[in-house]
Amino acid sequence: MLQNIGIPGLILILVIALIIFGPSKLPEIGRAFGTTLREFKKSARELVSDDESNKERLNNKAEKTS
Repeated sequence: MLQNIGIPGLILILVIALIIFGPSKLPEIGRAFGTTLREFKKSARELVSDDESNKERLNNKAEKTS
């Protein structure tokens, strides 16, 4: 879906955002978006690492009982 936007589409979105939010709010919105994205990635990494450690624990338990 996002692959078909292209440069003119991105410029149009930026102009519309500039008109709606104004030049003073755009940096704040960008910072908030970046912070949100960083927290999401961190949480996703933690979930994956927790899942991997749980799998390892289950495998170790299965090996001990066998």
